[in-house]
Amino acid sequence: MNYRHVVIAGVDGAGAFLKDANTPEMDRIFARGAVTYEALASNPTISAECWGSMLTGVSPLKHGLNNALIAKRPYPEDSPFPTLYKRLRRAFPDKKIAAYCDWTPLITGVAEESAGVDCLSLRDEELIAPACEYLIENKPVFMFVHMDSVDGAGHANGYGTEKYMAQIEIADGYVSRLFEACKRAGIEEDTLFCVVSDHGGTCEKKEDGTFFGRHGGLSDEERLISFLARGRTVKSGKIGKMNIRDIAAVTLHALGLPVPEFEIGGWTAQIPENLFEGYDGPYFDISGEEEAAARVSQVRHTSESV
Repeated sequence: MNYRHVVIAGVDGAGAFLKDANTPEMDRIFARGAVTYEALASNPTISAECWGSMLTGVSPLKHGLNNALIAKRPYPEDSPFPTLYKRLRRAFPDKKIAAYCDWTPLITGVAEESAGVDCLSLRDEELIAPACEYLIENKPVFMFVHMDSVDGAGHANGYGTEKYMAQIEIADGYVSRLFEACKRAGIEEDTLFCVVSDHGGTCEKKEDGTFFGRHGGLSDEERLISFLARGRTVKSGKIGKMNIRDIAAVTLHALGLPVPEFEIGGWTAQIPENLFEGYDGPYFDISGEEEAAARVSQVRHTSESV
């Protein structure tokens, strides 16, 4: 049975650290859901490349997005790889679609202008209330809520540090408020509710003894990410192999829309193993396929400045 809504809470920079953080609200929400802390980020492990893959279903080699580009121009209307926003607008011309993002380029540089996306960009602590209000009042078919404060804490203090983990705990409360908004809107049973991170990061020590964080490389701390899903057809337990781009396929499938045919060199988003009841399709390992792989990061670098 299809869902009528998909709500994705994106916790930027949380990597797989959600597994060890104090997240009582997410533990409660996803107690009977499907979870993995071993999904793969895009390569390089940078926000635009990773969120871009999630929203297009293809590798960074194909969608071509990076932090510099999305800060300068909107996503091309003539791209052979339209975003979920545009695909969903074609399927649901009269439904509400929303992107409430802390990081403004995730709106202005990723959502096509023709997709008619309702947008708002504020810092996490200011964004969550209007995001919840929007959910309750509009019941969108698709909503992506992006939170950036965890990544900011990682850059400033080092990923995995006490201050970083404390910020994850704060984000846990934001996720809870979004979920409660779905309940207040009366759409909980018809909603696939998900939490995902785009990348993690490392902890580096400065000469003065203080710490900072970086990402962009391929260490486990950077490339392993979290994905948590809850819905009436979601299996309870651990999800199998998964890549961040697969969320594009998951969204289409959940809303009853056809998922594009898997093609090396094109759409490579798939339905992860052990996610949905009644789905037992194959999952192809694409890690060794050059045309499906993400761009290789040659230099370790940090994506966003603090």
